[in-house]
Amino acid sequence: MSLFADLTWRGLVNQTTADEHLPQWLNSGSRTVYCGFDPTSDSLHVGSLLPVMLLRRFQKAGHRPIALVGGATGMVGDPTGKTDERKLLDADSLRTNVAGIRSQLERFIDFGDGKSTSGAMLVNNFDWMGGISYLEFLRDVGKHFPVNIMLAKDSVKGRLERDSGISYTEFSYMLLQAYDFVVLKRRHGCDLQIGGSDQWGNITAGIDLARRMDSVQLYGMTCPLLLKSDGTKMGKSEKGAVYLDAAKTSPYAFYQYWINLADADAGMALRFLTELAHEEIEALDAQRIAEAHKRDSQKRLAEELTRLVHGEAGLAAARKATEIFFGAEIENLSDSELTEIFADVPNKQLSPSILAGEGLPLIDALVESGLCKSKGDARRVVDQGGAYVNNRRQNGVDTKLTTAQLASETVMVLRSGKKNYALLRFV
Repeated sequence: MSLFADLTWRGLVNQTTADEHLPQWLNSGSRTVYCGFDPTSDSLHVGSLLPVMLLRRFQKAGHRPIALVGGATGMVGDPTGKTDERKLLDADSLRTNVAGIRSQLERFIDFGDGKSTSGAMLVNNFDWMGGISYLEFLRDVGKHFPVNIMLAKDSVKGRLERDSGISYTEFSYMLLQAYDFVVLKRRHGCDLQIGGSDQWGNITAGIDLARRMDSVQLYGMTCPLLLKSDGTKMGKSEKGAVYLDAAKTSPYAFYQYWINLADADAGMALRFLTELAHEEIEALDAQRIAEAHKRDSQKRLAEELTRLVHGEAGLAAARKATEIFFGAEIENLSDSELTEIFADVPNKQLSPSILAGEGLPLIDALVESGLCKSKGDARRVVDQGGAYVNNRRQNGVDTKLTTAQLASETVMVLRSGKKNYALLRFV
């Protein structure tokens, strides 16, 4: 199946500037395609994964991808989809964010040795925008940009209709992104820009500018935004955005996000974000309808995406953490790992001196943790075989807990019954 046919099957083609011509054009030779990434953070998030995977698909089909990190446009901020003006970042923050995004993109697309004409390219638009004066930009670029066209773009119209309006700074963003397309065509022969559906106005602005400045024909294609069936953005959890950086969202939390995805969203996520074959995705669709309780789609999705983003080691850590939460014995973990796994369970801080000498009675520990209301309640739990320390059953009511029972440097995990957890921190 051709690239365009695969993208269409997956539902990844939202709009193109040449519906009839683009599939044949893509199939007739290797093309150079670019996508821009806004450096508002030092890590990409789940919403960014969709365009990243698009670049990866283009490269695997024989095309050359360019990932553009907006060191210059990031100083202005894209008004698209925003009701208020973004907070402007300083130069140091932008440099940090650009470096972080660079390192992440290398996990998904092959940049080769940096010299090969077949490897992907990573560019920063500050490299060509940083040296242009305001007067030069107005004279050489601005004069080719009709204001009426800018006012007709949805990203501008939507803001003009609000009381907050739009600043001249954000109004100018479209010119900067449009000029990026012109530069990439001149320097690297880039003919196609891709992005989310909210970028349609910016993409077509670049195509129009290139036609006016250089009399060349460029192309654009957008994909749908990564939205859940209820219309909200995918990749948002109770704790905020789900990032691709393990320091911001652990492999376990990342894995759990996909495990807990609603059935109504699983099929779309499998098509949009994985490279699974059509036949396997369709089989998972059928299984989801017939035996939804097994959550095979979500398990496969979590496995594929965690491996892709965090590697085999990250996937193994996520699986281990999941097994621990569901009863596997706990050992060789750090305080931070346990805190992540049991982020939503009650915890209490005690003095480490309590573990010295004869130690802390198990009965007292169950009460201190809040798992039992009284010592009598705690004795009944132990007698009935429902008391666990680090997921190991404790059978004696006279058991004493010492530093030997710590699951990590300072944390002990207590459990009552099958699902009731609590942490004791000895610091």
